[in-house]
Amino acid sequence: MSGPDIISMGCRLNIAESEAIRQTINASRVNADELVIVNSCAVTNEAVRQTRQAIRRAKKDNPDKTVVVTGCAAQVDPEMFADMPETSGVVGNFDKYEADNFKFGLDTNKPDIRVSDIMQVRETAPHMVSAFAERSRAFVEVQNGCDHRCTFCIIPYGRGNSRSVPAGQVVEQVKSLVDQGFNEVVLTGVDVTSYGPDLPGNPSLGLLVERVLSHVPELKRLRLSSVDGVEIDERLFDILTGESRMMPHVHLSLQSGDNMILKRMKRRHSREQAIELVARLKEKRPGIAIGADIIAGFPTETDAMFADSLDMVDQCEIIHGHIFPYSPRQGTPAANMPQVNGVTIKERARLLREKVSAKAQTWRDNLVGSRQDVLCELNGKAGYAENFAHISFEKTMPEGQIIPVEVIASDGRKLIGRKIV
Repeated sequence: MSGPDIISMGCRLNIAESEAIRQTINASRVNADELVIVNSCAVTNEAVRQTRQAIRRAKKDNPDKTVVVTGCAAQVDPEMFADMPETSGVVGNFDKYEADNFKFGLDTNKPDIRVSDIMQVRETAPHMVSAFAERSRAFVEVQNGCDHRCTFCIIPYGRGNSRSVPAGQVVEQVKSLVDQGFNEVVLTGVDVTSYGPDLPGNPSLGLLVERVLSHVPELKRLRLSSVDGVEIDERLFDILTGESRMMPHVHLSLQSGDNMILKRMKRRHSREQAIELVARLKEKRPGIAIGADIIAGFPTETDAMFADSLDMVDQCEIIHGHIFPYSPRQGTPAANMPQVNGVTIKERARLLREKVSAKAQTWRDNLVGSRQDVLCELNGKAGYAENFAHISFEKTMPEGQIIPVEVIASDGRKLIGRKIV
């Protein structure tokens, strides 16, 4: 889709929201050809540094265009970005879906700051049911914001409090996407498992998923983005383990395998609860694949505490790992805790990645000879199975279609599949 140049930093949700911004601006009278929008990330100081670098590069590459900064980092510290000479304006996270907020530089040379108080936002904005499609898979934002205050995280101050999209709107959006030919939809949000308490009747995420599956029977595949295991209730558990259209792939926000570190992070689960949840998932649905976010080198983490995180990879059979070397974020409590040496942090992150990689390789090797239904992506050259195994094809396949394949080989990083005729 044409429109303004948009540079998305950070998470998948930012990418999805960038497309929603593009749709909003394209439908308005704003001259998109004059705009470069940097959708910023605030998750770590390094993310902010990379955002600033992207802003400088964007202006250098587009000297005649207006550079506007939005997203979480812009929401948290708008003045910092307004002070950059490359920036013409700063737009907040709630304000970025109003196209007129991207009209800058008409009457003044001074950067404008158009940032509402995100903590006062209670309603669900229309953008939240916009979707971003990778031509084969579509993402629907069903929730935004977060009511929790993990000590390493600045995101609640960039996103505001948790707020949910009414189920009826979600169902209509999913129906629309299926009508457009999408075979897989991912429900996403900042803290997607906290869906519902702000809506009438306090519906749960499990109830939302039930309604989507019930009211859109043509939808072939449904996934969830990263979930907080402590919020998986029995209804959602039963769907994850018993519904064939819900993909056998759960990505958990674990962050650490050590109870003391989890406590210092202000996480709401224990090591034992995480292990028990995965064991229950695998008992009910043996083929389910487990992913996890894990932070290496959180403040005060000792060698023994880190060993607990390494062991967690084995205990939970984590094969899709997002490993983050801890980076202090100014404004968070963890930034004021005793820090782990940077060299140690990098080494621990390397060891975690190696451990997850080894588990994943064994898992992939065990899939050789199996049948997998693969959603074709990447111009038909590869795709993802239901368990999120990445499979390349011997021959190019129709993009967006679900193809039955036999896994014929593993090359160390991905699987090779041959279409079953």
